[in-house]
Amino acid sequence: MKNRIIIPLGLSLIAVLGLSECQPAAKTELPELKPSEAINGFPTLEEYGKHLTLVSGCHDCHTPKKMGPNGPELDFELQLSGHPAALPLPEIDRAELEQKGVAATQTLTAWIGPWGITYAANLTPDDETGTGSWTEEQFSIALREGRYKGIKTARQLLPPMPWDMYSHMTDLETKAIFAYLKSIKPIDNLVPNAMPPSHAVN
Repeated sequence: MKNRIIIPLGLSLIAVLGLSECQPAAKTELPELKPSEAINGFPTLEEYGKHLTLVSGCHDCHTPKKMGPNGPELDFELQLSGHPAALPLPEIDRAELEQKGVAATQTLTAWIGPWGITYAANLTPDDETGTGSWTEEQFSIALREGRYKGIKTARQLLPPMPWDMYSHMTDLETKAIFAYLKSIKPIDNLVPNAMPPSHAVN
């Protein structure tokens, strides 16, 4: 038999432990996750929705304006609450306006054109007058298919609502906007119904 060198167990353990102390530790740290990278650069779905609401121009029609030092400015106390229910239309010649072009009220929440009169809807989560009772699916149908109150069998949304542009939004984008709308202050404001062109009424 060949001669074998037998190392006592205690010495072999000491040798292994000693070597392990001399070896650099393997790097196991994960890269730090930044909350701001969570959803397209925003920490929460609601914050992403807030961003989309701003850049998509939702405030242009759905937030009433008030007069500031430099002219009309957004009234964020009434943000996204639509056309003020108590505000009547100014004295206008509807027939002439409908023939010649488009006009808007001083709050930029009601519009007159060949289609008749449209009023910006209340998008706040008020259960009775806003979107509080809406489902996420309803909101997506309204935004991307242009259906009144998100009901597939309802009438088409009227100008100036640019739903044909919004039809290209992704599921994540509509989901984020809806989440943001659910997070804002509900405002009780019953917006008037749209009106057909004056020649259709007479």
